[in-house]
Amino acid sequence: MVEFINVAAFIAGLPKAELHVHLVGSASVPTVLELARRHPDSGVPTEPAALSGFYEFTDFAHFIEVYIAVNSLVRTPEDIEALVVGIAADMAGQNVRYAEVTATPDSHLVVGIAAEDIAAAYTAGRARALAEHGVELAWIFDIPGELGLPSGLRTIDWVEQYAPEGSVGFGLGGPEVGIGRPQFAAVFARARALGLASVPHAGETTGPETVWDAINHLAAQRIGHGITAAQDPALTDYLVAHSIPLEICPTSNLRTRAVARIEEHPFRALRAAGVTLTLNSDDPGMFDTTLCHEYEVAHNVFGMSSVELADLSRTAVRASFRSEAGKRELLAEIDAYERAKLPA
Repeated sequence: MVEFINVAAFIAGLPKAELHVHLVGSASVPTVLELARRHPDSGVPTEPAALSGFYEFTDFAHFIEVYIAVNSLVRTPEDIEALVVGIAADMAGQNVRYAEVTATPDSHLVVGIAAEDIAAAYTAGRARALAEHGVELAWIFDIPGELGLPSGLRTIDWVEQYAPEGSVGFGLGGPEVGIGRPQFAAVFARARALGLASVPHAGETTGPETVWDAINHLAAQRIGHGITAAQDPALTDYLVAHSIPLEICPTSNLRTRAVARIEEHPFRALRAAGVTLTLNSDDPGMFDTTLCHEYEVAHNVFGMSSVELADLSRTAVRASFRSEAGKRELLAEIDAYERAKLPA
């Protein structure tokens, strides 16, 4: 259909929620450069041009190597708090009103930050995010899969003792190849016993079987990425029947070479199958993207109209773990914005 409005401007002002964004991966280039200069032994470039080249990923495994290197820059509670406030500032500029941020406490534990200081930094940063930028953040704590089950046990031990206010989910990130999901079943059961939702990554760089494992062994309530589900009609039918949303991150999938061309992304096929989809930026600082850009991709590449983009924003709200009152409030904001901006 022909649009007679400025779609980019519509997207910029659209109230939004984001469900799949990593705290460390969200760090802006200036923030990473500042940390790299503070910690020159990390191997992360300290000049803009070199950092840009550092962020040219050859494949997903290379991305994980770079992510680990950048993560090593976070060495104090103050570094953590700065990341939290920084992500909120970036989100406020895009009218992201609510976000579920994936944080990896074990990465901070292994560099020697005290467990209670990690929790305090998350709490202080979250409070500042709301007070200074008007963005409500919630926490999903994930296991860095490359560190295996020992990391899973450290992570859930920390969560059981220190999970701060706003904790809503428990996840599993990092590489999928060679990192079987079933080994983490007991860890996820402990998280669910705390009332945390199961939101593992699966089906990003491996096939539909990894998504099935996330469902069958980890009781996944949402799936991070899950794009290879498009290869299995029985799986897409299951996702639809059981209302399991996918957290789709198009630019991320392109930058890590999970898809060869953005036009080949299975977003449209998954949507046509009736799967609930949300749009997300994943690691915006590393992938040179924003949530607004992902909505522009949905319009320019996947052919979604402004009305459909507003519905996509509503879907993220409904798929979130925000309170019901909070959901109603944000849905009302979206409705009012759409009425004001789109022709009847």
